[in-house]
Amino acid sequence: MPRHPSRDHLTLAQARRLALRSAGLDRRRPDAATTARTGAAALRRTVDRLGVLQIDSVNVLARAHLMPVYSRSGPWDVGALDRATSRAPRTLVEAWSHEATFVPPATHRLLGFRHRAYAERHPLAPDGVPAGSSPLLAEVRALVDAHGPVTAREAQALLAGEHPRPDPTWGWTWSVAKHALEHLFGTGELTSAGRNAAFERRYDRTDRVLGPALAAAPEPAEADARRALLAVAARAHGVGTLRCLADYWRMRQAPAAAAVDDLVEEGVLVPVHVEGWGDAYRHVDATVPRRVDARTLLSPFDPLVWERTRTEQVFGLRYRIEIYTPAARRTWGYYVLPLLLGDRLAALVDLKADRRAGVLRVLAAHRAPGPAGAVEAGAPADGELAHELVAELAVLAGWLALDRVEPAPDARGGLVPAVAAALRA
Repeated sequence: MPRHPSRDHLTLAQARRLALRSAGLDRRRPDAATTARTGAAALRRTVDRLGVLQIDSVNVLARAHLMPVYSRSGPWDVGALDRATSRAPRTLVEAWSHEATFVPPATHRLLGFRHRAYAERHPLAPDGVPAGSSPLLAEVRALVDAHGPVTAREAQALLAGEHPRPDPTWGWTWSVAKHALEHLFGTGELTSAGRNAAFERRYDRTDRVLGPALAAAPEPAEADARRALLAVAARAHGVGTLRCLADYWRMRQAPAAAAVDDLVEEGVLVPVHVEGWGDAYRHVDATVPRRVDARTLLSPFDPLVWERTRTEQVFGLRYRIEIYTPAARRTWGYYVLPLLLGDRLAALVDLKADRRAGVLRVLAAHRAPGPAGAVEAGAPADGELAHELVAELAVLAGWLALDRVEPAPDARGGLVPAVAAALRA
């Protein structure tokens, strides 16, 4: 029996269009280069809609947190993100939420229960002493208080006399300072005051980063915080199962279910049944557009596709990121982006920004398989699909300050010949 009697029914096509509108992906975005002023506006619109930007350090194309803004607003000035995260009053701060993410400062305050859970899971400090009486943590707190914001390298240099760095000659090791700083980051005592040019966190006291007024405000009760977070997830997804909504914040399903019940009672969520998907929840403000006319590339870490079961059920695409898969066993490629065309994920393209040569290299290009690997009815022919993909790649290359797009000599995938022909044309 469903947990709530459904008050609405959606076809899978309706649910797909609703999800795309809610994600800000139901229409073609502008392609013209933007100014710093519109960069800030584009960033604000995306964060207002999604509530979160997932951070990833892989820079083979563009860092993951930059792509959702591009996907929705076109070329934008990424310096706006540095200004939003590094200068007071900050409009974005770092937190562990879905994974490592940028969130609005008010959202950081909703994650207190997550910080307490981290402290309970890690009762010992990196020096093996209970965290509440750890000399190492006390020393690092005092260091940040006096010198912050500091990177882990800077902190380790200040601590090197008493805490030498582990032998770096074998394997990958964190310094003593890095372990301590990350522990305090996990408990919420510290956060990032921005990143430096090497993409290193600059750790500082959370109260200084959030600002005194917000830091001094009473922390929301856990139940209220969970409801607020799931309401953000529902607004961003438009429609989603309990699993989808809980995964948005990496929340366990049992407490998420209780919060969802409250949101249904409050009228924020409407229980629906989606044909071919199952019982789900629609945000009360979400609407189904009559049609979707989109063309954009999506990061593997875009909220539209980051919950892979949802991607498979709503878009019919079984899609996994293969960065950590040995090259010989990859199906699609190393850093593969779906091409959204209309209301379908129509192609998968593996890209690399060769910045030294000024080239956006196409390492692989595949037609995205439909359910059971078949080409979906109504899908564009290879030539039409490649034309749209190449047009999108040209815009992406311009945003990345690359001069041209070229398929790699050993490019893989059935769509490569059509892409090469479209590039020649």
